[in-house]
Amino acid sequence: MLNGIINVYKEQGFTSHDVVAKLRGILRQKKIGHTGTLDPNAVGVLPVCLGRGTKLCDMLTATKKQYETTFLLGKETDTEDIWGVETAVFPVPESEDAVKEAVFSFIGEYDQIPPMYSAKKVQGRKLYELAREGKVIERKPQKVRIYEISDLKINLPEVSMTVTCSKGTYIRSLCRDIGRKLQSGACMTKLTRTRSSGFRIEASHTLEEIEKAAKEDRVSEYIIPVEKVFSSLQKGTVRKNCNKLLYNGNPLKLSCFCETGLDTGRMLRVYDEEGHFIGVYRWKKQMFFPDKIFYDQND
Repeated sequence: MLNGIINVYKEQGFTSHDVVAKLRGILRQKKIGHTGTLDPNAVGVLPVCLGRGTKLCDMLTATKKQYETTFLLGKETDTEDIWGVETAVFPVPESEDAVKEAVFSFIGEYDQIPPMYSAKKVQGRKLYELAREGKVIERKPQKVRIYEISDLKINLPEVSMTVTCSKGTYIRSLCRDIGRKLQSGACMTKLTRTRSSGFRIEASHTLEEIEKAAKEDRVSEYIIPVEKVFSSLQKGTVRKNCNKLLYNGNPLKLSCFCETGLDTGRMLRVYDEEGHFIGVYRWKKQMFFPDKIFYDQND
């Protein structure tokens, strides 16, 4: 079984689920999961976790993401993007300064209402399923954070920008909200995810490239080891006399580690003396407790 992460370039027309399904066929293994949904018409970075790496899915989903997007002022659609059905038309703002002011006003935390055409679940059902049945239900606003907006280009009625944001942010809805602040509708026309969980678009691989590598028995070149995700954490090596505790997932005292002066205020990536990456640990109750274990002696 393959373990780790592949930085996939999701192409237009594929859902994130499609990518996972195709990779299961290409790599001939079932244990695969993605780290954050991308709309079918969006493209860009989609980190996909393999084998033991699937334990990372929730951790990677919770991190910052960056997008390049373009939207059109003056109209709204049911999907909040250009591929939906037009629902309203508005005057286009004449002032570029007013547009700029509206765009930058969203930097920081704000309450965002998710779109009806989204995978978010309400009462056990995905919103897009309800939307396809012609239903529009009330959605609770959720707190999102826009860390940065850069590369703003205004060529009315078109606006493009780069957005760095928190998990759970819908860029379509951000475009919608900018339009409404200007008393002019807006719908997204383009979306590219350029960064996700530390993975960048420049280092991503298409499904075609991955399939070719798999046929040539060199797909391992594209797999990023799980431990690399935690390379910024301090390293701790466990002495052999503590291996039983280590392999059974027990908490570890400082005396179990070869290193001295470990910072108990920081998380720790833990190895055995043979160099196997075991997992990440957190200090509490005067010991390092396992947060996520990735090593399996049976592999």
